Amino acid sequence: MTSDHHEREIDHLEPHELVKLIGTESEPYLLDVREPDEVAAWSIAGAVNIPLGQLSHRSAEIPTDRHVVVLCASGSRSRAACRSLARDGLRVSNLVGGMRGWSTVYDEVEIQVGGATVIQIRRRAKGCLSYLVGSENEALAVDPSLDIEIYTEAARRHRWDITRVVDTHLHADHLSGARLLASDTGASLHLNPADTFHFPYEPLADQDRFVLPGGVEISVSTMHTPGHTEGSTVLMVAGLALLTGDTLFVDGVGRPDLAERAEEFARNLYRSLTERVLGLPGDAVVLPGHHSEAVTVRPDEPVAATLAGLREDLPALSYDEEEFVAWATSRSTQRPPHYVEIIHANMGRPRVPEAMLRHLEAGPNRCSA
Repeated sequence: MTSDHHEREIDHLEPHELVKLIGTESEPYLLDVREPDEVAAWSIAGAVNIPLGQLSHRSAEIPTDRHVVVLCASGSRSRAACRSLARDGLRVSNLVGGMRGWSTVYDEVEIQVGGATVIQIRRRAKGCLSYLVGSENEALAVDPSLDIEIYTEAARRHRWDITRVVDTHLHADHLSGARLLASDTGASLHLNPADTFHFPYEPLADQDRFVLPGGVEISVSTMHTPGHTEGSTVLMVAGLALLTGDTLFVDGVGRPDLAERAEEFARNLYRSLTERVLGLPGDAVVLPGHHSEAVTVRPDEPVAATLAGLREDLPALSYDEEEFVAWATSRSTQRPPHYVEIIHANMGRPRVPEAMLRHLEAGPNRCSA
């Protein structure tokens, strides 16, 4: 049988098709054929690593009764792996574009919050979560990425005008699209001046309120919660849901060490959590700004948890201040790649071209402790 014949047998799965399968009963077996150091730096949660050079003598480890999706950095090594596995009779698909293609994938899920529709927009490869909060003909965008067409298209489908754009903090691991989205839509841009920005915006103040139209009043109030950054802000939607940015996640809290003042920021974070967030109603739904690889993301469910559930599940939320500070400062991990350049760009003073910045921001979320 010729290699051309085997090439025809190989299915090519687009990244946007894969995202619909992960977390479902039809989830495929993900085989990553990159080298271990590449996988350690950035991978798809749940993928099994067998480097291409080892595949010939480890193919028996791959299940024969499941759909196998093979990936690499850009799709070339995985294509070679697919040819080999197809000769062994496995049902295989090559992930188009590999991790590079995966980095472009977004999906979304909607939840209803007190009369408002909240769309959680998930940038899967980065673990970034952003939001549109809409009612009737208006919407507020929170923590948008630079791919602003994702937000304008979602707003168009719901017949919303995006009238306000908010970043919950100065992002270190990905490029913010807040300024670009505000410019494109004519929306007002709202940022906390406790973080540093070198462009015009409307400053957020503690307990600001934004009212969206609707039969049921939908309001978004801000709470200044320093810790991850000095300007970290939590938004409360209709008293029922918390957009927590990088202050509180469903599996951890924001890391306090990115500004080189880990102990000070850890104390701020502890006080923000204990004095501002944890005292809110336990049934409030936490909608964070990131998820880690440990969190299973399902196509039809938001990445979310109740505040009461997090109080019970996250031991750090029951620590006293000294225990919390010791825990948070001891968990410092590898920082986001090129985070200094990304911060400069998000501040409004980029030091490298945008095309290079987009390349530099590729990689996983590293903003949690």
